[in-house]
Amino acid sequence: MIERFAQRLGEAVARRESQIVLGLDPDPAELWPAAGGADGPAVARHCRAVIAAAGGACVAVKAQLACFERLGAAGWVALEQTVEAAHEADLLVIADAKRGDVPVTASAYAEAFAALGADAFTANPLLGRDSLEPLVASGRGVFVLVRTSNPGAADVQDLELAAGGPLWERLARLVDELAGGGSGLSDVGAVLGATRSEHLERARELMPRAVFLLPGVGAQGGRVEDLAPAFAPGRAAGLVTASRAIVDAHRQGGADPASAAAAAAERLRAGAWSLSA
Repeated sequence: MIERFAQRLGEAVARRESQIVLGLDPDPAELWPAAGGADGPAVARHCRAVIAAAGGACVAVKAQLACFERLGAAGWVALEQTVEAAHEADLLVIADAKRGDVPVTASAYAEAFAALGADAFTANPLLGRDSLEPLVASGRGVFVLVRTSNPGAADVQDLELAAGGPLWERLARLVDELAGGGSGLSDVGAVLGATRSEHLERARELMPRAVFLLPGVGAQGGRVEDLAPAFAPGRAAGLVTASRAIVDAHRQGGADPASAAAAAAERLRAGAWSLSA
């Protein structure tokens, strides 16, 4: 039985003094020059270089599985090597897969994440509670999509229900129900877009024990300074995800990719840490 994700996360946040998650969304056409190509091995070299450069200011990496899977079998090898590199750097690994299916398939997804070595993963809740229960039972962290960062999220997640309130609030209540009783942070967390920070205070009321995974800072327009409500239960209660804002930082300032990524990650780390002091 693996140690609870929330406990390991809390320890890692305290040890590394960081709540930053390094997003890895590798585009074979946009890899760092040091990767030396655009194939599966080059993707692995790129991700390892990014982790080496920016990982010291982070507590976890979030690997966007689609960006690896589009390369076929070579992409899965690159993903496994990236997970290995992250763990070697003492970083937790979140598999950003947004899986959601009937219970028997959800159980297979949970086994796949275990085989990969992921510490946590993202999940789509629209098939309902029974599609999430096998994922929760895996003992790994589960970040349920609640109110996402993309503009089209409003098309569905903001719809008013007949019982009252928007759909995303019902999803938040489901996350809280799956968290169960007890105190402290739960292994069941929520994905909440940093681009809509006005929802965070209400989300925290509905999910007092959930860890919030907060994508959308930087390239999508979200700002770290707007995320304070996420950290109300403690420093490990919010994880700020940044991908392009770190990996592509050299495109703005002209520095070499590794130096620019390290500086960008440290700025985000210091900004988030100051909010939760």
